[in-house]
Amino acid sequence: MAKRIIQVEEKVPFKMLLPLSVQHMFAMFGASVLVPYLFGINPAIALFMNGLGTLLFILITKKKAPAYLGSSFAFIAPATIIIKNMGYQYALGGFVAVGFCGCILAGIFYKFGTKWIDVVLPAAAMGPVVALIGLELSSSAASTAGLLDKVVDPKNLIVFLVTLLVAVFGSVCFKKFWSVIPILIAVVCGYIAAVLCGMIDFTPVLKASFFAIPHFQFPKFNINAIVMMLPVLLVIASEHIGHQLVTGKIVGRDLIKDPGLHRSLFADNFSTMISGLIGSVPTTTYGENIGVMAVTGVYSVQVIAGAAILSIICSFIGPVAALIQTIPNPVIGGISFLLYGMIGTSGLRVLVDHQVDYGKSTNLILTSVIFVVGLSGIKISIGNISLSGMVLACMVGMILSLVFHLLGKCHMLNEE
Repeated sequence: MAKRIIQVEEKVPFKMLLPLSVQHMFAMFGASVLVPYLFGINPAIALFMNGLGTLLFILITKKKAPAYLGSSFAFIAPATIIIKNMGYQYALGGFVAVGFCGCILAGIFYKFGTKWIDVVLPAAAMGPVVALIGLELSSSAASTAGLLDKVVDPKNLIVFLVTLLVAVFGSVCFKKFWSVIPILIAVVCGYIAAVLCGMIDFTPVLKASFFAIPHFQFPKFNINAIVMMLPVLLVIASEHIGHQLVTGKIVGRDLIKDPGLHRSLFADNFSTMISGLIGSVPTTTYGENIGVMAVTGVYSVQVIAGAAILSIICSFIGPVAALIQTIPNPVIGGISFLLYGMIGTSGLRVLVDHQVDYGKSTNLILTSVIFVVGLSGIKISIGNISLSGMVLACMVGMILSLVFHLLGKCHMLNEE
């Protein structure tokens, strides 16, 4: 029997809404909170902005694009340098500038349309690019779980396996309501396993005050910091297009056309700009939540909005925020292990759905080159920005697709 699909616009009963929303919030939590930790700020402000940014995204995209905005990793390299030399407030100024320029880029998409995407990202290129979003993160999931350490801690392995196995077998064996919350159940089981292994310290929870206001601060602007940060725009634009493509394939809708790439890209960057103005970290659409949708078949924006509201509430409740922060890495790693794989599989689905003909040399070359570039570890540095993985592969694929298109127009392809 096919899994029950809850589509984008469908409403969900409250008894289902709460656990489904918690599931989304937990899925993004580990990676999302890591960024503010690296920047040396309290994660509560990131929880607040992730929730607010997600609600803004839903409104701007007319409730047609299910996406949860979490902390962006793309800014880490330049922001770390700026924070070290100038302070965090100047990094905030860079976030604002990048977000503003991203909003302008969205306006350019609105003016000139998106038909060019079919030229620069045909299915033979789109499929591997989407797959790389998940595949290049696979080592990150293993690392988070502690499986790449020189000596693997048995406790980490136990918690990882409990979390992963519950998620895997729950996704294929759970029935009725339980079938839509296997990720949440896996997180709970993994957490219980961590408690039994003595890995959880509840001291921060007991010491936390009940009500705590996130630490807001305002940006300062420096032209050098802004110039150092601006190249990130190329990275996040490529990442955003990839996420919208894979989400569209999962929910069975063309999100590039409706609500439109210009709306989703504007919403993504507008959120980043607001984040910089209030002292938070840049935001972006998140692969973990795309994976949750792929596993559960629940695409409702009501659920995403519920997760966003919960994130905002948790940012003000000290013990809750502290409790969530005690979720150990092996639990996050176990969940990510499955979710990243689901994203990779969605890329292969693009190739199948479009019936890509690999008898054509252009299709074979496109897919081959993109996979090799994305998985080889090649890096190209532009100033303080390093392009690698999916982003570099996407750029190479776009350039190669455009060249093949022009050669075809000139009747220079041998397959003609």
